[in-house]
Amino acid sequence: MSRAANAPPAHASSTVPNACLAVFLVVWIALGIAPRYREDWVLENLLTLVAVPAAVLTFRRFRFSDQAYVQATLFLLLHTVGSHYTYSEVPAGDWVKHLFGLSRNHYDRVVHFCFGLLMLRPVRERAFRKPEAVGRAARFYLSVAAVMLWSAGYEISESIVAAVVDPAAGTAYLGTQGDVWDAQKDMGLAWIGALIGAAIDAWQCAGASSTQAPTA
Repeated sequence: MSRAANAPPAHASSTVPNACLAVFLVVWIALGIAPRYREDWVLENLLTLVAVPAAVLTFRRFRFSDQAYVQATLFLLLHTVGSHYTYSEVPAGDWVKHLFGLSRNHYDRVVHFCFGLLMLRPVRERAFRKPEAVGRAARFYLSVAAVMLWSAGYEISESIVAAVVDPAAGTAYLGTQGDVWDAQKDMGLAWIGALIGAAIDAWQCAGASSTQAPTA
């Protein structure tokens, strides 16, 4: 099996990671200057303020593939927009809501789906630094499971943070919009996104392996 299809290259250019970081920082700073609800913005960005510096500080020890950096950046940009307005008040979501006569702003649903779709590859690369040590099916199954673990952990942690850190901002932070099954639907969409992401990843790996297979 091709190592290039399953693990980041050992000596790759830092152009793409640097560009991704620069784009994210510009957008994050711009949208962080005057968010709609400062308390909610702080809560929404707690994990961002941990994850992004961790990725930067560990870059020399572990480098993701360029595709993983791009996908993670796209997800972070979606999350940054949501934290600026609060997920339930993102203008694009309101526009779709009124256009189709929906009962709620579904921007949060889109982001949870994109979490599974876009973060599957970064999770897989980080969890399986030596992909050849695990079978392909087990690798993708465990990657989807890991994404779901993070999704469930986030739903649990956000409810605890909202109740303990700032109860007044809890409603906006949770963004349930009156749906008692909000957390379950969010996790379900993350699962669907992760399954699609795993299928795409498996197809890419199979294609790369076939192109690098030795000829007779």
